[in-house]
Amino acid sequence: MGVLNNLLEDSKTIPQTFDYKLDNVIFTLEDQQEALTNPEWSFWFAKANIPGSDIKALQAKACEDPYYAYNFAKYISGADIKYCQEHACKEPRWAYIFAIDIPGADIKYCQEHACKKPNWAHMFASHIPDADMGYCR
Repeated sequence: MGVLNNLLEDSKTIPQTFDYKLDNVIFTLEDQQEALTNPEWSFWFAKANIPGSDIKALQAKACEDPYYAYNFAKYISGADIKYCQEHACKEPRWAYIFAIDIPGADIKYCQEHACKKPNWAHMFASHIPDADMGYCR
């Protein structure tokens, strides 16, 4: 047990990687700069809701990836929905999902982008109550 206790005690002094902090949700405000190097990290850092975080900068980085743009709009309070929508809709799949899941989504804008691929146009017409059926065809 002595070796294990020493190992555990020593591990507290080893610098932790961002991935380790992400897995254990132990961010501090000082980790924000590193979070801003990756869309996924920016999303998770924003989700941790660290006081003093720069939400606009985190949103800008997260929105470089349509998936994280959608997630930012869905899970981060105070997200700029219009900004997230613009970036999520760069991929038809996320345009469709954005229209379904995000209150306040501009359905017409989402439809315009979802309908760039036939399968998402079909899904949009089938599942979005306010869809313009003529546009989806």
